[in-house]
Amino acid sequence: MKSFRTTLTAPFFTGVLLILALFSCKKDPYEIGIDLLPPSDTLNVKTTDTCTVLAFSVKQDSIRTSNPTSLMVGSILDPVFGKTTCSFYSQVQLSTTGADFGTDPVLDSLILKLYYVSYTGDTTTRQNIKVYEISQDIHYDSSYFSNQIIGTYSTMLADLNFSPRPTDSVMVSGSKEQAQLRINLSNITNYLGNKILYAPSSVLESNAAFIKFFKGLYVACTPVNSKGALLNFQTTGGLSKLVVYYHDGINPNNDSLSFEMPLNESCARFVNIDHNGYLDASQDVKRQLLNHDSAQGANQLFLQGLGGIKIKVKIPYLSKFGKGKVVAINDALLMLKTPETDTIYPPPQSITMIRQDSIGRIGLLVDDLEGSAYFGGIYDPDKRTYFFRITQHMQKMMANYYKDHFDLYILVSNPILNILNPGRVILNGTNSKFTGNLSDRLQLKVTYTILN
Repeated sequence: MKSFRTTLTAPFFTGVLLILALFSCKKDPYEIGIDLLPPSDTLNVKTTDTCTVLAFSVKQDSIRTSNPTSLMVGSILDPVFGKTTCSFYSQVQLSTTGADFGTDPVLDSLILKLYYVSYTGDTTTRQNIKVYEISQDIHYDSSYFSNQIIGTYSTMLADLNFSPRPTDSVMVSGSKEQAQLRINLSNITNYLGNKILYAPSSVLESNAAFIKFFKGLYVACTPVNSKGALLNFQTTGGLSKLVVYYHDGINPNNDSLSFEMPLNESCARFVNIDHNGYLDASQDVKRQLLNHDSAQGANQLFLQGLGGIKIKVKIPYLSKFGKGKVVAINDALLMLKTPETDTIYPPPQSITMIRQDSIGRIGLLVDDLEGSAYFGGIYDPDKRTYFFRITQHMQKMMANYYKDHFDLYILVSNPILNILNPGRVILNGTNSKFTGNLSDRLQLKVTYTILN
């Protein structure tokens, strides 16, 4: 009679061996199914990385910057991409309606407090910002773009030179507060502070009335001549704000009064971005952007956020792919690699690819709908690469699925999402002679099956 242990052990070890056998085969998940084809059919599975791909850098059109999650200010001079300067326009709102400043309020100071979120660049470079009052209405439900400017009054409210301290807490009235930029808007003139303190009571009854009375602030940055940084400031949580400090002229005991007006997510706001026409960029960038020399894309490609530079991609001979045979695309990977020499700033963690027609209409690639794990666009720092999987897109193009002509573009951020990303990256071009290594060039690697 067999023991219970003997009866259990045999099938147990059989199962273990089966599991080990399965996991010892490290297959590419996108090749699963090939081993199920009859041996004769697998002979028709081909791989090529010699598809003709044309790519070159072009200036991106202005991007929508209305109501961003953070407000960007600052100027940076990149030795490759040149100068970028950001300024912003924003409403401010009442923290409470029906405020009463008394019959004889006396202004002590008017302080704009901007709380840091992040930064890009060198914070040891001194920057200059100037502040003005907006003279033109802005609306939360309107779209504003990176190249847009609106009217302001000529009276300058502040002219501040400063070194950014985005990680240093500050002492305010004996208490420690998180890192912030404080701009005194009453050093040059008391005009705006008194305008608020002596506003008619009807103006303070609602935010709608208040923003008609005081339309907001324009915070403008002066372009730097070297290095510099782009600074992000909070608009969520009501931290960034305009604060009027005053005392009661009739009752001297009331000498530490204040009223807050937040720059929050409910305020209409937008960022103006100036790349100075790329006049400060390197000659390699200028050849592609200003001289429109698309052949230079064979050497290097340039990609920059904030409505800066995008990469145009063409695959001109798709209709001839397979040399007249009927083929099915198993996998199509567009591979991009960064050169080892670009060490000034880290590459963006992710980039995106879209399609755009001749009149500017934007669409997603069908592969993008599968998610980033499949579609790609994520930077691999170990391999210094990005990839985009365009398998379904390529199959549709070969089948003449789309009636309208469009081109493919690679951007730092999807323009539909309205993200202000200052990332930039240099990428190898399509010429293997320039990179010195065939695998380092921009290339399209396609695995396909010949059906007949």
